[in-house]
Amino acid sequence: MLLHAIEKFLRRQGKPLVKFVTRIGELSIFIAQSLYHSVTPPFYGRLLFKQMIDIGFYSLPVVGLTTIFAGMVIALQSYSGFASFGAESTVASVVLISVTRELAPVLSALMVAGRIGAAMAAEIGTMRVTEQIDALVTLSTNPFKYLVAPRLIAGVLVLPILVLIGDVIGIFGGYVVGVYKLGFNPANYVNATLQELQALDITTGVVKAAVFGFIISLMGCYNGYKSKGGAQGVGTATTNAVVSASILILIFNYIITEVFFSK
Repeated sequence: MLLHAIEKFLRRQGKPLVKFVTRIGELSIFIAQSLYHSVTPPFYGRLLFKQMIDIGFYSLPVVGLTTIFAGMVIALQSYSGFASFGAESTVASVVLISVTRELAPVLSALMVAGRIGAAMAAEIGTMRVTEQIDALVTLSTNPFKYLVAPRLIAGVLVLPILVLIGDVIGIFGGYVVGVYKLGFNPANYVNATLQELQALDITTGVVKAAVFGFIISLMGCYNGYKSKGGAQGVGTATTNAVVSASILILIFNYIITEVFFSK
């Protein structure tokens, strides 16, 4: 009885571990295949351009709204915090650093993950459960080259552009609040921003954006490609794509920050 109970306990505890290791192995193989087919011909230029438009152009409104209000809030919060120390003049530099290093890349990536990651998982998942992916294989079309590679490449290329635009919009939001709400001199605010602007801040945000773009596209494609079980499976894949991408974005945000700014 004791041995039977121990065996039952080990099986119960081992099943989630085996499932987790299996999922890690599947994801690793999927990443390797995706990277290989992303850098080897043939390339589908029209599909790549379409994905760049979907990920980049159509995400501009949500990224712009997110970053401009983030910049405005940072300006208000930093002013209220620094006023008690007589350091109101540092508001411009705080807005600049906060937006370029953290807020623009992270918030933009989270917004794009909610919009694009879910759409990728839903589209590819629907193709999986309706056997359209199997039809591609029958027609001698590699699903990784046709479905996954254009999305991965587009995510890596487009998200840094979105973040650079978000940097400008977020800093402008801080400028609007600083000048028209807090009473800063416009010329002094602009000069303080330009004096604090460093290439490292922009580079950090761009590198983060490229990594985040890869993560968003990868999670959307992977969860959609592995979905099963009809409409319910597609819904689960969509949810998993957004949640996993969001968690990985926050994890890699810390890792990249540690790489760039650790001493």
